[in-house]
Amino acid sequence: MQGLVSPILLYLGCAVGAIGIAVSLPRRGINPQLLGALVAAIGAGAVLLGISLRAAQADAPGGGLPNFHFYLFSLIALGASLRVISHPRPVYSALYFVLTILASAGLYVLLSAEFMAFALVIVYAGAILITYLFVIMLATEAPTADEVESLADYDRYAREPALAALIGFVMVAAMTTMLARGVQSLQTPAQVSTQQQLALVPGKVEKALREARVIDNTETIARGPERADGSPGAPMIDLSPGGYGVQVAYGQGQVRTVTPAHKNWPADLSISNPEGVGFSLLSGAPGAIEVAGVILLMAMLGAVVLARKKVELDDAAKFAAQSRMLPDAPLSPGHAAGGGT
Repeated sequence: MQGLVSPILLYLGCAVGAIGIAVSLPRRGINPQLLGALVAAIGAGAVLLGISLRAAQADAPGGGLPNFHFYLFSLIALGASLRVISHPRPVYSALYFVLTILASAGLYVLLSAEFMAFALVIVYAGAILITYLFVIMLATEAPTADEVESLADYDRYAREPALAALIGFVMVAAMTTMLARGVQSLQTPAQVSTQQQLALVPGKVEKALREARVIDNTETIARGPERADGSPGAPMIDLSPGGYGVQVAYGQGQVRTVTPAHKNWPADLSISNPEGVGFSLLSGAPGAIEVAGVILLMAMLGAVVLARKKVELDDAAKFAAQSRMLPDAPLSPGHAAGGGT
């Protein structure tokens, strides 16, 4: 952690940032949001300055100051994320969330992780944000004609600003410490090697070998014995060190073997970056993906339920108003007594 930033400066910056966030969150009475934003900026600036000074040292890992665009994207991301939680209007908060995502994608581009940048924009700024906007529009009660600027209390004021800022920045400090020095003590999950991953995509291997003229159009990758349920066996691919290579079927049940030692073997036959991300997500974190999908589904179902109740209440109010306006409608007790017109 010493190679990244001084721990004292990191924790001090987190404490100052927590105070600034707690002050900038909307509250009843005096609401010094500008002062809170300034305090939070001081905390973030102190941490960035410490990182820059440590990186400028000749003996620091990857010595040299960060790119200028790192500071630009970082400041935009931090400022926009602050407005996400401090703006009283949910729709504007969602738009600031888009700005946060775009700035974070810029940081990924600086790290040469173009796929992660594109995926971040497509998934969060595209699909998930649109889902949030639909939920916001369905669940938010429309203001009346005489109170256009009215907002619900849960949108205008933060419920527990100090507690939320404290918990959030304690998590930031803990996660930063873990990433800096605690990850080495964690047990490494079982990883699937590149050769094993290639065995799971026989279509990619077969196409690459055919384009390199290692096999011709009449040959296909051989498969193992048929499974008990009648499905085809596993593709006969073993590209691990000391493996047999790829077994290719041709003719009437004849099989030949090709290995990476072949003169035309494609040099770029490997798992690409998007394919590696897919293997990591499906093999390493399938439960997290399912949980995220369930959470989004429940949010949409809750919004639909709230919107349906609102529509039913509006229809009942309109029917009651129309009944009072009809000439043949029964008069209310007050009208029957001559108390009104």
